[in-house]
Amino acid sequence: MGVHLMECAGNVRLTRFALLSAGSWSGIPASQILDDVKLKSTSARVLISGFDRYAKDSKTSIPGASWLFTYEQLKSSGAFFATELNDHPLTRDHGAPVRLLVPGWYGCCCIKWVDEIKFVGENAEVTSQMKEYAGRTMQRGVPQLARDYQPAVIEQAAMPVRVEKWSISGKLKYRVVGIAWGGSQPIKVLAIRFNPEEDYVPVDNFRHIGNDPWTLWSHTWSPQAPGTYSIRLAVKEPVIQARRLDSGYYVRSVEITEV
Repeated sequence: MGVHLMECAGNVRLTRFALLSAGSWSGIPASQILDDVKLKSTSARVLISGFDRYAKDSKTSIPGASWLFTYEQLKSSGAFFATELNDHPLTRDHGAPVRLLVPGWYGCCCIKWVDEIKFVGENAEVTSQMKEYAGRTMQRGVPQLARDYQPAVIEQAAMPVRVEKWSISGKLKYRVVGIAWGGSQPIKVLAIRFNPEEDYVPVDNFRHIGNDPWTLWSHTWSPQAPGTYSIRLAVKEPVIQARRLDSGYYVRSVEITEV
């Protein structure tokens, strides 16, 4: 099924955005299974659920692992039921024996340990998991009906992953290396700045290859003085939605000790 990125909707600076990865997946397209089912005219949505029953209650999560989709959402996203990751059978931690993966959607939608596929009507209520992740998937409040719940897609995002220090002809040079991911269409210009009082400038080595899994970029940087710098990215194209990026969600800081 290809290489796909997965990001947790709860990715935060505290964990250094570590809940982000890409893997090579194998499985079967969801549409291939659903096409074999004769749906009733009242079956408007697909409820996909997974095991979520434990001896002790979780202190951090609401019980219930399930998400509601339309058939078109599953088909257009290329959703599939995964059985292997990186050429090996899924491990229990990754949802063995079968988990759902929805490319381009947050990991909360990619149900592990799938044990039920159910068809429901247009007036189906959202699941407990959808309620729990409403804020993290940028819903307007907590929708009560699945039809009012916006797709939990990963919007265009970008962040630096390392800052390199080079000595070239006896002079120090810095290079910021990062990734861009999410969204559904190519972007022409990725912009960067190093402090709130500075203007954004185009990243000087950026060619958008694809939204999934990610695109590498780099930018040559000459800080004027030692100090702490906040590196922030932006997309200056009005048709591209990037609410997390625009809010400063993926800002990273770096301490420069010599220039």
